[in-house]
Formats: sequence, structure tokens, C-alpha cells
Amino acid sequence: MAKTLLRLMTELSSRKWISRTVGAFSKSRGSKAFIPYFVRTYDIPVQEAEKDWKEYRSLNDFFTRKLKPGMRPLELSEHALISPVDAKITAAGPVSAGTLLNVKGQNYTLAELLNHSPHLEKYKHGYAFVLYLSPRDYHRIHAPVSGRRMESEHIKGKVYPVNDFGLTHMKSVLSRNERLITYIAHDFGEVAVVKVGAMNVSSIQYAGTDVSSWAQGDDLAYFEFGSTVVLLTQSGTFEPKPGLQPGDSVKMGELLGRLKPLH
Repeated sequence: MAKTLLRLMTELSSRKWISRTVGAFSKSRGSKAFIPYFVRTYDIPVQEAEKDWKEYRSLNDFFTRKLKPGMRPLELSEHALISPVDAKITAAGPVSAGTLLNVKGQNYTLAELLNHSPHLEKYKHGYAFVLYLSPRDYHRIHAPVSGRRMESEHIKGKVYPVNDFGLTHMKSVLSRNERLITYIAHDFGEVAVVKVGAMNVSSIQYAGTDVSSWAQGDDLAYFEFGSTVVLLTQSGTFEPKPGLQPGDSVKMGELLGRLKPLH
């Protein structure tokens, strides 16, 4: 009964106007007073931020903060696929005939996740990571590979929560929520960086709208409040790092596995 009630409350509150209202407040100067409370509540490591918290104009300004140089060492090599974010691995595994299996007990088809994009054919037997960013995490998204932008797509949708409750008890959250997808071609194939909006995420922003290529680790985008990234690798081009599994936490720049030429 409690789960049913929570699901109903979530359905009713997952409207874009609510997220826009929260987003507008978080960008106001009045929201700055909430930064210390936010830091204490989520035990945020403020010593990593490039500025003192008092220098941020608003809660959103603090939330989308950059880090001091050197805070996230990169596993740089032409074969490395690095984590684009600080996150907990919600799910990781091969894509089976175009389906992501057992993401918190649910299966997701690439067709739904990628909005029936022609690109989905490249990922039908690839590998997928579902990376959840909590409110405590650093919320900028970086390029997991060096490469050039093939396409960007914005898919409108809901703003359901993407935490454990949302992924477990709400149907197909990753495919129903708003998404911003970047397809990046690299030396060994292609990756898709699927940025999934969530409850109280007012928007997903590109770090630069006119950028056509990135070096590994470059600033790609950022969330305004917490969410999830689904990282997909092209079929036959990736070997995951041994021992990496759901429940593990990773930092941006950490090795997720090795890319290999497509045969």
C-alpha cells in the first residue's frame, strides 16, 4: 500500500512545471542561503570546489560547480573508456539483442531509450553502464572518449525520480524521462552518452552548444540537480574493467574498460 501511494504521489508530482518552479528558485539569489544546509545534508566535499561556497550566486550555481584542477585525474589512453561522471553504477552489462537487461529489475529496449534513432543499430550487442548521480555528487558530465560529435538529440519527457525507488517501482523511467543524447565517434567506433533528466532537474545543459569535438575528459554538459547517465558502447568495441559491478562508485576520469577495434 505504501509503495502504491508513493508511486501515485510521484506520478502526480512529476510535472515539468514543478521542476521549472524548483529550477527558477534554485537560480535565484534567495536560494544562496540554502547552500550551507545543502552542504551539511548531503555531506558535500566543498574543499574540491574551485571557489569558496560563499562566492556562488545561487544554489544552482553551487550545484553546477567546477572542481579545482587535478581533483579528477584521468585514465588517459587511446584505448581507455573513462567514466563521464561521479556516480554509483546502477547497472552494467552487455546489451542483448537491443535490450538492456535487469536495470533494477526492469528491461529497457534501445528503441525506447534512444527514441528509435537510426544509431541504435550500432548498439544492439554493445555494452551499457547506468550511472546514477546523487545530490552529493559533482554534476558536470565529461567526454568519456576523444572524438567528434555525430549527432545530438533532445527528447522531451517526464521528470520522474531516477533513484533506487524510481528505477525499481516506476515503469520504464529511463525511457520516459527527458533525455539529451550525444553520439560521439572515436577511433574504434561510437559511444552514446544519454543524459536522463529527473525530478527537480530543471534542465540538462551543454557546456558549449557549438562544440563539434572533444578530447577525453573535456567538459561536455551538466545537470541542474541530480540525475543519471546511460553510457552505451558500440557492439564489439569494448571490454569492461574486471571486477567493476553494480553498486560500485566511480569518479569522473576513472577507467571503466578498454576500447578495441571493431572487427
